[in-house]
Formats: sequence, structure tokens, C-alpha cells
Amino acid sequence: MLLNVNNLSVSFGGVHALNLDHFSLRDKELRVIIGPNGAGKSTFLDIICGKTKADKGEILFNGKAVTGKTEVAIAEMGIGRKFQKPSVFPGLTVHDNLLLAAKMKKDIFSSLFFKPTAALADRIHAVATKLSLTTVMYKMAGDLSHGQKQWLEIAIVVLQDPTLMLIDEPAAGMSDEETEKTGALLLELSKAHSIIVIEHDMKFVEQIARELVTVLVRGKRLMEGTFAEVKNDQRVIDCYLGRTNAQLETL
Repeated sequence: MLLNVNNLSVSFGGVHALNLDHFSLRDKELRVIIGPNGAGKSTFLDIICGKTKADKGEILFNGKAVTGKTEVAIAEMGIGRKFQKPSVFPGLTVHDNLLLAAKMKKDIFSSLFFKPTAALADRIHAVATKLSLTTVMYKMAGDLSHGQKQWLEIAIVVLQDPTLMLIDEPAAGMSDEETEKTGALLLELSKAHSIIVIEHDMKFVEQIARELVTVLVRGKRLMEGTFAEVKNDQRVIDCYLGRTNAQLETL
């Protein structure tokens, strides 16, 4: 397994935000995590990437311990994170955001003398093409549509060439067309990266969940299964306040 998590827990103000018994992910697997608000989904990703420190538990990535390491050290291990809200530099062009992402991959000394190469230019162009950003490369990031900002942030993560990508609610606020395009993009990226996606939009989940879906409720793992198994599981329906399957489509 690429990622193994055991007995992971964290509390905030005496309240258990996460109490996860086990979670594992294979190489090149795309796993979707769903659950109601406050289920601990984003907290789980925060702990994996080092933003939040766990109270106890074990995370192994490629057989090496992740817990206790800094965010920078974890990123260098090959774990990249895209947060729920886009955090691109709005005063820079799309191209410069991507160039900066490539530059930041280097150590401090190398960054001081960083010079773009033809190979890097080709790499940026390839990533921009994959993310449908080539037509807006010299547009200010702050002027992009919401969907384009999400794609730019995913492109920034891809440029870091992580083994594991952590993607938090990529379809939030997107149009139906942007959502479908984002799903196709993530499926394509999963051919080269392992990906964990947090999402509420069940139609989007159905599009990308080709393997397992993990359901978290109140910080605990309720179940794992295929999309069809999860959607029709009475426990999952009950945890969404007894909503019907038709109503689950809008979560």
C-alpha cells in the first residue's frame, strides 16, 4: 500500500474531530471521501499534509512515517495538497503562478539563481494544456472564473509532481460543465498519481469513483465500498438526516 493510516485521532477543545481506525490507499488509486459537514474529512487531509498535528496514531507513506514531520518535509516526500478554496496569487498571471510553483520546488539556494529552461517551459505548457489553461496563460489569476482558479491550483500541485495528491472539494461552486470537465481531469491524473478527493456533490462522486468510496461520520469511518454500495447503504442515508437517494444527489 502507498498510504497506511492506523488509529489516527485529534481533538480540538476536548471534542474529537477525527478518530480513524484504519485507512489505506494503493498506488495510482483515486479514492473519494464523503461525509456530512464536521465529519473530519478536511481534518484528515490536514493531518496527512502536516498542517494539523495528530494527538496519536500512525501514517505511513511508502513505508515511511509522516506523523511529526513538517509540511515542507511531507511535501518533499511526495504529498501535494489542494485546499478547498483556491489560494493562487491573483496579481500574477497564470503563467507566472505556474512558474513560481516550479521554482518553489527547488531548495532556497537554487531558487535564488533559478532560470527557466526550455524543458521547464515545455513542462508548464503540457500541464497547462492538460488543465485547459493555455488560452488564459497571460491573464491575471484574479480575473479567472472560479472553475479556472480551481484548475490553476490543481496545475500548481501537478507541477510539484507529487506521488499523492490531496484534493479538497474541487467541484465546489463550479458550473455543471466545469464539474464534468474536472472529473475527467482527475480521472486522467489518476493514471500517474494517487489521489484522495473530498467531495459533497454525489453526481460528481459517481463520475470519478471508479473504485472505493470512504464515508466518514463524526470523525469515524462509517463504511467503505463502491459508489452504488455507499449510496444505497441505509447507514449512509441515515447519517444525512434520513434523506432519500434522490435528495442525496444534491449534497
